Amino acid sequence: MPSKSPTPSSASTPAAPHAPAARTAAHEPEPLGARVQMRRSEVHGNGVFAVQDLKAGELLIEYTGEVIDWKEALRRHPHDPAQPNHTFYFHIDDKNVIDGGAGGNDAKWINHACDPNCEADEQDGRIYIRALRDIPAGQELNYDYGLIIDEPYTPELLADFPCWCGSENCRGTLLSPKDEDDLPGKKKKKKKKARKSKSSKDKADADKDAGKKKKKKSKKARKEKSAKKHADD
Repeated sequence: MPSKSPTPSSASTPAAPHAPAARTAAHEPEPLGARVQMRRSEVHGNGVFAVQDLKAGELLIEYTGEVIDWKEALRRHPHDPAQPNHTFYFHIDDKNVIDGGAGGNDAKWINHACDPNCEADEQDGRIYIRALRDIPAGQELNYDYGLIIDEPYTPELLADFPCWCGSENCRGTLLSPKDEDDLPGKKKKKKKKARKSKSSKDKADADKDAGKKKKKKSKKARKEKSAKKHADD
């Protein structure tokens, strides 16, 4: 579920969002995103669904939006004070994030799942959603946000980031365990290729000297959508 979270930097200007290249020939492949569609989700709020059969390994859609630095991201947070853990941020690296709520596409509506059929993959500073397995037409897309917050995982904190994916291996929270004891009764999981960050809180945590909190999402990329779908509506 998307979520909304931090003053522009006087030294840097946010980069323009990446847009897919237009097709110039009749036989060129369909642009990314043409085979998926945003609809209401039974999991939470809006979701993104396959409109035709998809193959494992295929890139399905790029996560687009305005590329901004962390200072600006912290300034914008929270977009909705009533839902501070809900953002459309996707953490690219320690300097930049994608704000999917600013000129972004349907990728910002993809829900989390603990047993996902997709993964987020960073390529040269751009984030793509890739199918982990064959996905039949009509099935909802999802990936593991892999949220990590640099503070103790208390019951109250876990409750701030609930998961409703309903999978057999659901860990009950969008947060990923930092070590084996973080989520009682759960085995430590591998980090995903992408990490979804939930709000400016994460940036602050990862950079305490700067008073910012940071949430990490995967080895290659991080998403700061913050409780994305859990506050998206």
